[in-house]
Amino acid sequence: MADESQEIERIQRVYAAYAAEGLGKSKWSFNNRGNVAIIQERTAVLLAILEAAGYLPLAGKHILEVGCGGGRVLKELISLGADASRLCGVDLLPDRIESGKCDLPDVSLRVADARHLPFGNDSFDLVMVFTVFSSILDVGAACQVAGEISRVLKPGGAVVSYDFQYNNPRNPNVRGIKRTEIQAYFPGFSVFGKRLTLLPPLARRLGLLTRFAYPLLAVIPLLRTHFMAALVKPM
Repeated sequence: MADESQEIERIQRVYAAYAAEGLGKSKWSFNNRGNVAIIQERTAVLLAILEAAGYLPLAGKHILEVGCGGGRVLKELISLGADASRLCGVDLLPDRIESGKCDLPDVSLRVADARHLPFGNDSFDLVMVFTVFSSILDVGAACQVAGEISRVLKPGGAVVSYDFQYNNPRNPNVRGIKRTEIQAYFPGFSVFGKRLTLLPPLARRLGLLTRFAYPLLAVIPLLRTHFMAALVKPM
């Protein structure tokens, strides 16, 4: 098992490289209809899972996002009714946090290592963890992150996880996270979950056909690459 501090440094280097390559403005751009369809489906599933688990409405809830980047998911939560003043986000990269502060001045954003979250016990009703565990190759570090998330989550609160399930042969810096693994990180938590997201490289190639082709292809189980879950902490 790799040294866990080295693992955090590796993640910082990887995401700094992503930023330098401009992937946010190319591969993950909202100018691509497939990316828009992915986000729209993800939002619909998020609302359905939160409702099933009893966490709607979002107004009045204290919510943390681990690995918040520039705040895209936090913006989405505000659009869904969350109070900006009750939102917090942490990320390893200072540039991403500074960018987020410009766009989300009322949200508390800070640079932090998720193995040592700067919050007290039982601070949040919800903790969002989107494509975070797949970026942590060292299982020991992932367990530390999960332990910290559990610590800051209130009894009865939920971890909302969204991550891909399969290894990417073109990207050795990430790994697939199966449902069984995410459940193992939060033992004793109840799970409300669903598979979703059409294989992104395919979705991004649909072009003008996206509106019709995405929902048709997304019903094929083998083409659904991600899993979203609300994992509820015992009271």
